[in-house]
Amino acid sequence: MILLDILQNLEEVQDAGIEGVKFYNMNLIDFRDFGKLFFRLLFNVGVLYVLINLIYGKSGRREFIFTYYALGTAIFLMCFLLEDVKLELGFALGLFAVFGILKYRTDPIPIREMTYLFVVIGIAVLNALANKKVSVAELILTNGAILFCVFLLEKFLIKCEGHIDLIYEKIENIKVESKDVLLEDLEKRTGLKVKRFDFVKIDFLKDIAYLRVYYDKTALPSNN
Repeated sequence: MILLDILQNLEEVQDAGIEGVKFYNMNLIDFRDFGKLFFRLLFNVGVLYVLINLIYGKSGRREFIFTYYALGTAIFLMCFLLEDVKLELGFALGLFAVFGILKYRTDPIPIREMTYLFVVIGIAVLNALANKKVSVAELILTNGAILFCVFLLEKFLIKCEGHIDLIYEKIENIKVESKDVLLEDLEKRTGLKVKRFDFVKIDFLKDIAYLRVYYDKTALPSNN
């Protein structure tokens, strides 16, 4: 009801030929631009809610929810308000570069969370810079396609695999020919169905290896 009242008031203002309110030749409010900003922002927040709360949050990870919301909203507003500067594509790519550089100056962020970060930035830029040539249907379809793709990856391709980081002391088992022995030893020690592993670091001075072990979540007793 509130949205309908706002729309009705905006239509009455436009029908009356009033485009805004000025104060000493400065625009206090432009009803058309304000209405466009309001509904674009509402749409962008709605898309972010689906991505962050209903897809990312359902996996149990909530550490970066504040970051995604704050960043997605701030970038949307910056792009929207600076749209008339005609930076558009260059400005958008610059944002990707800036936040990509920031990643290397802060604590390490997992690749999965970093991917979500770039998706949030992409959605914000897309919704802010879509011009009159882009219809509402195209905008909805594009955002829907992104959300659907992320949902499929999260639900069916990634959710079934987890990983843990281990310090392994049997340095003799890191040889290529001892791969099967190493896999068997990891499964025996962890009780997990190990799918694969990566060597993060090997320290021959201490005779230890740092491993990232990937296991099948569907094989866990709690999932049965």
